[in-house]
Amino acid sequence: MKKTAVRSAVPDLQIDRALNAPMYLQICQRFKKAIEQGHLRAGDRVPAVRALATELNLARGTVDMAYRILTDEGYFQVRGAAGTVVSPTLPQAVVSKPQVDIPKPSSAVIVDHDGKAPKPLQLGLPALDAFPRKVWNRLVTHRLRGSEPMRLGYPNPQGFEELRERIATYLGVSRGVTCVPEQVFITTGLRTTLELTLSSLSSPGDAFWFEDPGYIRARPFLQNAAVEVVPVPVDEHGLMVDEGRRLSPYARFAMVTPSHQSPLGVTLSLERRMALLDWASNAGGWIIEDDYDSEFRYQGRPLPALKSLDKNDRVIYAGTFSKVMFPGLRLAYAVAPLSAVARFQAVSSNLNAGCPYLLQASVADFMAEGHFPRHLKKMRQLYAQRRAVMQQVFQKTLGDRVRIDLQPGGLHVLAKLAESENDIALAAQARDAGLAVHPLSRWYINAKPRQGLMMGFANVPDEKEALRLARLLKRALG
Repeated sequence: MKKTAVRSAVPDLQIDRALNAPMYLQICQRFKKAIEQGHLRAGDRVPAVRALATELNLARGTVDMAYRILTDEGYFQVRGAAGTVVSPTLPQAVVSKPQVDIPKPSSAVIVDHDGKAPKPLQLGLPALDAFPRKVWNRLVTHRLRGSEPMRLGYPNPQGFEELRERIATYLGVSRGVTCVPEQVFITTGLRTTLELTLSSLSSPGDAFWFEDPGYIRARPFLQNAAVEVVPVPVDEHGLMVDEGRRLSPYARFAMVTPSHQSPLGVTLSLERRMALLDWASNAGGWIIEDDYDSEFRYQGRPLPALKSLDKNDRVIYAGTFSKVMFPGLRLAYAVAPLSAVARFQAVSSNLNAGCPYLLQASVADFMAEGHFPRHLKKMRQLYAQRRAVMQQVFQKTLGDRVRIDLQPGGLHVLAKLAESENDIALAAQARDAGLAVHPLSRWYINAKPRQGLMMGFANVPDEKEALRLARLLKRALG
């Protein structure tokens, strides 16, 4: 007969010796409260009398009396050598959690990343069903079994050396970025990369060019940082550098998504790239290149990175494993300019506690054994198919109400709406129907917002599912 595992649980049993209530009654009250609030559940094992008496520095008899009262009242059940557990037959009134009125987030806040199963059409999510989990599990297990005692200590704040070496090699081959491992800094995501960069290079009040529309999740961080956000409009050729020069010619930073602009999907033209680099060189500014999903380009080879054109050491390159592998890794990286490596290292040592060795080492192995390029090649082909299917099905199902034009790359499609539509209201209706649709207009700051719906396609596996989601969206839009 299969045994059921018993969960051991120890609630917060701090005893207040200044209270008039006897110690044993305080223990009873603490246990009852823990059960009522759900911190202790039916069947959970509670500490042995001797152990709890030692922990609380009380006489054993005091704890024993509290346990006898809780047993008599039906809260505890004694199982001899198996110890004492919370009674499996607690009344429902005891175990019901109190209703807590937690304010709902503002309607301006869209929460997709809540640790639960992702909703259909969620942005920024790679194809989770296509990741080689068996290979990954084998690599992680190998590292876990073979880890040396030194790996149990604090990780290097700059990142695992072997992973930094692999990243430097990969960027040189695939993105045209010439760098050495000392320039590579492992972070937990774009926000940490921005924090590292600003802490290393900025002064309070520095002007910061930001694409308008631009990456919506970076905006709150920058607005709360000690920089002046300068929204610079974007057109079909990317960031309008001349407008940036007009608005703030001596800005300290410019952040761009040149390979696949977020959210419009356009590519920063070569002329604009050279103009941006020229501005940075003359103004003494820094360019943060967010190359978040450059690997996924479906027309020709991936474009060289902006940093590959940087002759004056002014570009900080930001990449991530969230899109090419899976976001649960929480691993990204920054390539610092050679002239700023010492400042990045000093800040990293004070700011960053380091990313987990196990995951860094496993990613390094994933790259070293050739799984990384194979996975990217497979994903490009898969995404090209899924993107085409979704565009065709959604366009046909939604008809003239939307226009879906495919951009050269990325992991989302943009369904453009008539200017008379209200994309915020429509997106809210879609989200009520269980679809993680984003309104385009929310990504704008000062520029006149366009109306559109942004939808991720990576996890729409086939035409049948695409049709189901398209019909669901059509009903939701009314």
